[in-house]
Amino acid sequence: MDSKLQIVTGCRDGKSYLKDVFVNPPFRIVPVGQLKKDGGAYLMMTSSSPGILSGDHYYMEVLVEENARLQLLSQSYQRLFNMDDRATQNLTVNMKKKTSFFYVPHPIVPHENSTFVSTNTIYIDDDCDFMLGEIITCGRKHHGEVFKYNHFQNKTEVIHNQKVIFKDNVLLRPEIVPLDAMGGLEEFTHQGTLVYLNTKNIKPEDFIEEIFDRLSQEKELQFGVSSLQNDGFVVRVLGFGGEQIFNCFQEIQEKIWSYKPQNIS
Repeated sequence: MDSKLQIVTGCRDGKSYLKDVFVNPPFRIVPVGQLKKDGGAYLMMTSSSPGILSGDHYYMEVLVEENARLQLLSQSYQRLFNMDDRATQNLTVNMKKKTSFFYVPHPIVPHENSTFVSTNTIYIDDDCDFMLGEIITCGRKHHGEVFKYNHFQNKTEVIHNQKVIFKDNVLLRPEIVPLDAMGGLEEFTHQGTLVYLNTKNIKPEDFIEEIFDRLSQEKELQFGVSSLQNDGFVVRVLGFGGEQIFNCFQEIQEKIWSYKPQNIS
């Protein structure tokens, strides 16, 4: 099934809002930020489907108009069901000047024999900041499905002024490269990636130190935080539970979302 979602977020009198939306089943968009006082738009993407099925192709387009701030939320864990073929998802985000777009969804649960390819393309203008998270579980661990999926791939590209400033490609094929082997995930069953980039000349050093100190307090996590060539960082985490990683990512997201730089020229 081909499904499409289009969101336009605008800004009026210092407050961001859902300006326009179009969805096909199973998508639905629900505003959830009524109690927030920061002027941002908070939208939850929900689905009437229990998960992504073989032959599903999702097309998601987001436009964040000038001065708007959008935080996109997910409803729950995303299940990738047993597949005869494959499923795909394409997310395209256009960020105009002086905007923010943060999307840190719940973990993904790939079932046995699932094949999934996701592509994220982000066009970021000047004076913007952007965050994208991803958490991949081993599958239905309590059903004995540990790394039983066929193929999982997530490609992300961030473009600023017609130049690629960030590119990432996560490719997992357990039958070809066993994930529990030396040099892979080894004993860990869950992995997470959190990317933050900005064109506001906000330097990431202070964030990196705080993130390192915070994650060091977590038990049974291995992690690394890397500064990017452009103003930003990548957090990579290995663990044994999706909820633990998701909560850490949510905490990092909230801290940076509410950050107010001083004297930025």
